[in-house]
Amino acid sequence: MQFTVTDAPARERFEARDETGAVAGFVTYQLTGSIIAYTHTEVDPAFEGRGVGSTLARAVMDDARAKRRTVVPICPFLADWLVKHPEYESIVVRSTRKIK
Repeated sequence: MQFTVTDAPARERFEARDETGAVAGFVTYQLTGSIIAYTHTEVDPAFEGRGVGSTLARAVMDDARAKRRTVVPICPFLADWLVKHPEYESIVVRSTRKIK
């Protein structure tokens, strides 16, 4: 099954839809300038185990890279996914530092 991921900025989320247009899952975000915080990933139970979460994760990270954004992975699913995908490390904030 193929899923298409699109940005729905009015809802502050990326949505994965199947061939019929049904929403299979989504990733919510908060955008501030060039910093994007991915806050939550949710997959509809009817689509679990079909790679929707991974499809969403790759799409949102590719979008952030293409738009030269810095990613703050608040969502535990995305944070865990990123551990297995070091190719995105250069755009991910892993810790905060105090500024003097």
